[in-house]
Amino acid sequence: MDTVDVLDPATDAEPPDWAGFVAAQQLYAPWDYGLMAIESAGGPNPVLLALVRRDGVLVAAVAALVARRGRGPRWVEVFHQWLSGEPGWVFAGGLDLLARKEILRAVERALCRHVGWTCLGLVYWHLTPADVPLVAGAGRCVRASAGTAVLTNTFASTKEWLGGLSRNRRASLRKLHRQLAEDPNLVIRFESARSDVDGAELARMLRAHRDKYGRFRHDSRNPVTAEYLSALVARPDVHTMTYHDAEGTLLAFSNLLDHPAHLFSQHFAAWPDGKGHLYFDVYHRLVGHLVEHGAKSLSVGRGMAEVKTRLGFEIQPLRLVMVPRVVAG
Repeated sequence: MDTVDVLDPATDAEPPDWAGFVAAQQLYAPWDYGLMAIESAGGPNPVLLALVRRDGVLVAAVAALVARRGRGPRWVEVFHQWLSGEPGWVFAGGLDLLARKEILRAVERALCRHVGWTCLGLVYWHLTPADVPLVAGAGRCVRASAGTAVLTNTFASTKEWLGGLSRNRRASLRKLHRQLAEDPNLVIRFESARSDVDGAELARMLRAHRDKYGRFRHDSRNPVTAEYLSALVARPDVHTMTYHDAEGTLLAFSNLLDHPAHLFSQHFAAWPDGKGHLYFDVYHRLVGHLVEHGAKSLSVGRGMAEVKTRLGFEIQPLRLVMVPRVVAG
């Protein structure tokens, strides 16, 4: 028998079986319950975690965000807000298609009940075409959304990756990488478990960067807080790349979520008056990390599709599915 518990990590205690589930499913760092608690407490839109147990055993988890618009109607958006391009659900192994569909239907009903009468229904973000059958059906609306960029690791070296790019792009990346490496007024660090960076400084930079480039349409994600970034970059499974000038001023940063097979580049931000083109050097170093560690792929999320394609990434199509409450039940 399936049971569904809907938790707000900001106020509800971490279940005793959650950390083991995260480890067993090899989930990215943002699924850590403590980080999700900081997310939910730090913004206007509550973050929810629906946990499904079958005969008492945790078999699935669904992350959702309640998109508040004042006190009026609201949608429950199913996705993990800091894993762009990834679906908001995780299943244990051994569950077939029918079992997964049944679990998601039970979660839909539980989330609607939890939000109450103001709930308009659910929106599933970041679904691959293969994911869609799990939540599609009568009365459910499927739409295309911005794709996510993924680089499959087929390279023996970074040089081999560069060799697959256009001549101009290859030459410019090599020149930039060499110039930055030889710059005596630039300090570049790419390490895990960082305690030397200020989360408040990272948050200010990230907000300014997003204000400059704008948000995706209908983006309901909470702001990234200083507390969240401080906790994130201190983790041993998160690598943070920083660029400082000789006086110690932060010019840009990026972070990479570790995984045994599929690396995930989560954030990038730079001051507009800092050194130019650091964005491209970040990619050079990320691919170097990918090749060195022998991972299968590197995901860099949505947006900037044309630029990422020129760097050898493939844009994988994504869908969203809207489920009105009358359909969800």
